[in-house]
Amino acid sequence: MSGVLLAGGTNNILFWGVYIVFFGALIYFMAYRPQQKQKKQQEELFASIAIGDSVLTTAGFYGVIIDMTDDTVIVEFGNNKNCRIPMQKSAIVQVEKPGEN
Repeated sequence: MSGVLLAGGTNNILFWGVYIVFFGALIYFMAYRPQQKQKKQQEELFASIAIGDSVLTTAGFYGVIIDMTDDTVIVEFGNNKNCRIPMQKSAIVQVEKPGEN
């Protein structure tokens, strides 16, 4: 009788082990992996930014990059040459190269 209980307990532990591994993998593929993919795309976007590019910011403003440093850009908005705002590169969500349409 005790052998039957032991075997049942072993199957129960195996079931929970597989259950935990399955849900760990599910969380990885549904949460962590897409986040890493998005981060890689964002890094590629930031690496492609150059002076003269038209950009869309997280606030929804369109402008043209007129100066850059490692982590900041100066963006000129509209036709007013006096409207130049420094911002972090992370505030840029879309880049359009000159001549693209």
